[in-house]
Amino acid sequence: MKIYNTLTRKKEEFVPMDKDNVKMYSCGPTVYDYFHIGNARPFIIFDTMRRYLEYIGYKVTFVQNFTDIDDKMIKRANDEGITVGELGKRFIEEYFKDARAIGVRAATIHPKATENIDAIIDIVKKLEDNGYAYNVDGNVYFATKRFKEYGKLSKQPLEELEAGARIDVNEHKNDPMDFALWKAKKEGEPSWNSPWGEGRPGWHIECSAMANKYLGETIDIHSGGQDLIFPHHENEIAQSECANCKPFANYWMHNGYINIDGKKMSKSLGNFFTVRDILKEYDGEIIRFFMLSAHYRSPINFADTLMEQAKSAVERVYTCIENLEFIIGNAEDKDCAPELCERLRGCRDRFKAAMDDDLNTADAISVIFDLVYLANTEITAETGRAAAELALSLIRELGGVLGLFVKETKQPLDEKVRELINKRSEARAAKDWATADAIRDELKAMNIVLKDTKDGVKWSFAK
Repeated sequence: MKIYNTLTRKKEEFVPMDKDNVKMYSCGPTVYDYFHIGNARPFIIFDTMRRYLEYIGYKVTFVQNFTDIDDKMIKRANDEGITVGELGKRFIEEYFKDARAIGVRAATIHPKATENIDAIIDIVKKLEDNGYAYNVDGNVYFATKRFKEYGKLSKQPLEELEAGARIDVNEHKNDPMDFALWKAKKEGEPSWNSPWGEGRPGWHIECSAMANKYLGETIDIHSGGQDLIFPHHENEIAQSECANCKPFANYWMHNGYINIDGKKMSKSLGNFFTVRDILKEYDGEIIRFFMLSAHYRSPINFADTLMEQAKSAVERVYTCIENLEFIIGNAEDKDCAPELCERLRGCRDRFKAAMDDDLNTADAISVIFDLVYLANTEITAETGRAAAELALSLIRELGGVLGLFVKETKQPLDEKVRELINKRSEARAAKDWATADAIRDELKAMNIVLKDTKDGVKWSFAK
């Protein structure tokens, strides 16, 4: 498998340090609100990366953090008259609801910043001992210019980065490029004891500390949105490598931006949508399909017309699944024709080739639709059960790698309904049209729709 490495700006063969266990860290949400559609993209993309690595035989230790202490959380908690801990607990629970809805599995470990204060303090002390951090009145800052490789991820010279830097009011750091590792306590803020006095961690340091604690000093893959390249991931590299004197991550993966109707998402423009909002209009699987239908590094445009196209595409696959299930239940027990079997199985190889090429989910989805086309045009009851079973298993298998097309298509029929369908078929065979029509009407009243085909009668629940 080849991965585009943001650090080197080229595709590289993926070779994990331990072939039996891939170590992967992905930046999670700050839990002060429901996560928005822009957050959903990296959650879906890197969940898919993890699924694919597992599919091709790796064990993956996947860590995704929760930032449960920062300025936004403190402000909202104060506004609501609750503790930061209560706010974090609420929105972590809401995160899991929405993540499940879009098919994102729980990480192996979901560490919280507030539960890893000791690990954060340890790495800050290391940086201080190594000469990369300094204390000003209980605020500890990273001395950016002492790390000669600063800017190697964003590929921006320090001079250019420095030109856009500023010192906030009440900051007393030595240089505009320096950033906070530990913040001294302010009135009304949560705080923890530390060697520098009571305070709380800066944002960047928590990811370095938790990646180090749960995955080790060097990890295989670090991932997140393109907006995190600078300063967050740049600062993570600086902190981690100056503390441990080792490379922090061997591969850096970043997804492209998401726009809303061709414009950058912004609350001021009124085009800011949470996933919870969108789930009121679209099933979570449609959101996931939409996100995977473009290459993860490309920008993607979110619009109603595109979501409707995604909905139609997902429905097309499930219609094919229903047809195959019907054929399996009604077809003769014939072997799959060798040439057809070869073409069906070839889709697996093409799917893997697409995914091995820098997680090209867009091309992988195209392969699944080639498989659907083959099933729709080449497989009937006369073709035999084996061909339908093979096609169905491949759609489920390959779709499952993407977190798609795994839902059950039908609810089980109770015995009374099944008996009515059989009686109607017998009435039609006997040309007793009055009885057949009466049974159809009775089933329709029970919300069951019948469709007569050359392969037999199909049923579905009315939409």
